[in-house]
Amino acid sequence: MQFIIGKEEDFTLSVILEPFPFPVEINSVKIDGHVLQAKGTSQFVPGEGFEFDLTFEGKEFQGRIKIPYQEAFSVKGTEGSGPSLEDLLIAKLSSYRNQNVKQRSDNEIHHEVDTLLNRMSVTDKLGQMSQCMSTNLSLGSDIDSESPEKLVSEGRAGSVLSAVNSNRVFELQKIAVEQSPHGIPLLFNFDVIHGFQTIFPVPLACSCSWDMTAIREASAIAAKEATATGITYNHGPMVDITRDPRWGRVVEGAGEDPYLGSLIAKAQVEGLQGDSLFDPETIIACLKHFVAYGAAEAGRDYNTVDISEGTLRNVYLPPFQAGIDAGAGSVMNSFNTYQGVPVAGNQYVLNELLRKELGFNGILISDYGSIDEIVAHGNAKDSKEAAKKALDATMDIEMVTRSYDHLSDLIEQGIVNIEQINEAVRRILTFKYKIGIMDDPYRYIRPEKEKKYHFHPAHLEASRKLAQKSIVMLKNNGVLPLKSTELNLAVIGPFGDSKDMLGPWQWSRYANQTVTLREGILAKDFPETNLLIEEGCKVEHVIEGGVERAVAAALQSDIVILALGESSEMSGEAASRMDIHLPKVQQELAEAIVRVGKPVILVLTNGRPLVLDWFESHVDAILETWFLGSQAGFSIADVLFGDYNPSGKLTMSFPAHSGQVPIYYNHFKTGRPVTESNKGEKFFSRYIDGSNDPLYPFGFGLSYTTFEISEIRLSQTRMMESGTIFASVTVTNTGMVAGEETVQMYIQDIYASVVRPVKELKGFKKVKLAVGEAKEISFKITAKDLAFWNLNKKNEVEPGDFKVYIGSNSYHVKEALFELV
Repeated sequence: MQFIIGKEEDFTLSVILEPFPFPVEINSVKIDGHVLQAKGTSQFVPGEGFEFDLTFEGKEFQGRIKIPYQEAFSVKGTEGSGPSLEDLLIAKLSSYRNQNVKQRSDNEIHHEVDTLLNRMSVTDKLGQMSQCMSTNLSLGSDIDSESPEKLVSEGRAGSVLSAVNSNRVFELQKIAVEQSPHGIPLLFNFDVIHGFQTIFPVPLACSCSWDMTAIREASAIAAKEATATGITYNHGPMVDITRDPRWGRVVEGAGEDPYLGSLIAKAQVEGLQGDSLFDPETIIACLKHFVAYGAAEAGRDYNTVDISEGTLRNVYLPPFQAGIDAGAGSVMNSFNTYQGVPVAGNQYVLNELLRKELGFNGILISDYGSIDEIVAHGNAKDSKEAAKKALDATMDIEMVTRSYDHLSDLIEQGIVNIEQINEAVRRILTFKYKIGIMDDPYRYIRPEKEKKYHFHPAHLEASRKLAQKSIVMLKNNGVLPLKSTELNLAVIGPFGDSKDMLGPWQWSRYANQTVTLREGILAKDFPETNLLIEEGCKVEHVIEGGVERAVAAALQSDIVILALGESSEMSGEAASRMDIHLPKVQQELAEAIVRVGKPVILVLTNGRPLVLDWFESHVDAILETWFLGSQAGFSIADVLFGDYNPSGKLTMSFPAHSGQVPIYYNHFKTGRPVTESNKGEKFFSRYIDGSNDPLYPFGFGLSYTTFEISEIRLSQTRMMESGTIFASVTVTNTGMVAGEETVQMYIQDIYASVVRPVKELKGFKKVKLAVGEAKEISFKITAKDLAFWNLNKKNEVEPGDFKVYIGSNSYHVKEALFELV
């Protein structure tokens, strides 16, 4: 245990508990003489608290601690970092390692798997298909299960979730190897979503970089750090297309576009899995959530999904196909239904579509509790029937719950076939051989590498650079970049000096070292005497006298930065919001500050598109910074002071009003489309109280310079199906500083056998230009770019007229016509 005690206006406390798998948030700290009393919580053990009662004498302390599900216990400690569990483990491990392990061929693996299968009982096989938690904690509802030690020793668990400490991985792997019936090593699974110890921007932010090389590098670093701890199987990436910002999990995806989402899925799989899964610094990638989870009605997590097959094929499926083509070793089902059948037990979706049509032959793992939830959906009488449905759908591993325990009875009754079990176990064992743990069970447990890799300076620098690229400037009337250190600057709002910049789905032990906005500004050699910091309010709660102190600070300043947004808990799984405005208390703070009359810059920390119409009208500049990770404050300050020229482009449309949701650029026209000539008339597909258009469209993002894009030049205007058209434009930097523009190409199929979107992204190129520099950008158009899922139930291209659009975002484009003959 480590206790990091700080002193700003008040005392602060950060707590690191190992091997407790989840971060602890301290809610209150009280100091009375030499006694420190604190209370905390973890979002992953709701309703349970942490209590710390410590008495200090010189450099030593003693006291009492209470953590969830354990009796209070006494502790003694001393100043300093102390011996880490990694140090204690390094000495133990040397005698357990197998040297000179060689990668096996596919034929060798096939032979070894079949040999092992023939020795295994039904109970042994079902154990490989079952997963347990690393501790007695559960996520969501309570799970009726025995301890991980008992399940592993009896061979009734083949994988473990959330063992995020190498010491715990070693303990459980040792039990599996030495005590389970066949000594089969465990897979260790975890959700490494945007970094392991070095935290990168959340995936939605990363996607706004439109930089596949940087995204691939971030994924590779995440794999490098996680595998050093012994984690071998990642529950990610999430490749769901997301069109509704009310859905909390938009933060985990790449936005609303299937083309861009497919490129990002490919980059993430390549980064996580590297050139070979035998490399102990790569990790099994798991594409989730198959399929259409992002289409949950009303943006409410776990809710019903009801879409056409055309929408499934043309919108939600492409990123999964791209990830499978990139070699993803695993896929996880979605929580929703498709055609009225829960996906966890849906034979059409998982067997016919995923395995047979898309060609996926890896491990299929259930999402947490989703097999049990087949009963809750009303598609199975009980968990026994649910288990059969999941097995029939070729589900290989049940995550944490124990429905698959019923399969033994179902086999004896002749209701399921043993070969179904064998096929599932064959896939699981194949990957255990592929990653080398069957020959060296401890090869991933490398505490010496943990000490080297975790929070490594090079990893932090990569996080900072990707964070810079992820920032999207939504408005700037000239107040940015900040040009002088002589000005008085007020930073007002709950995120001015907050370390809550990491976002959801991260478990870094280094959260207390997150760079705040205040720290980022001061790192620019900005005089501390010229910087005023006022919280004003909490994220969702009033601070007594907070607004008054914030207004006083604004009056003393030349420029105000409003640091507003969402807490990490307001995004992610089970964090859907009906109202996607900023919380009312922050809106009231903003209105009070704007009334002061000073230039105001809004810096947003958040995990979804928000309704910002009031801010667009009332502040001078808006930076969408999302949750940027470990180096957040540095990256934001880099943009504020012009050391990095913002280049991010939105990958989700920002609505002007909540009533427009869901809103996305690649929509259909309808039979009564709104045009410039009819937009004031009534009987068209429009609102009577506002525009259909988003406040900020897909692909939008400003720079400190300006770019001009010429008219489109086509190499030809008629194309055969086997032919090619090149669409070219000249891009010129017409501003006063060097910058980078992302030039985007969209295509519209004007008429077809089924209605097609008004435009679809089919290409983009990033170009860096010096002041006054011009470059020609050329896009290649082939029949593949024009194909879609049609009434023939095929992905085909149809002859006809097409428009090509090229521009700086999905709304501001030039256009040209061509014909496919």
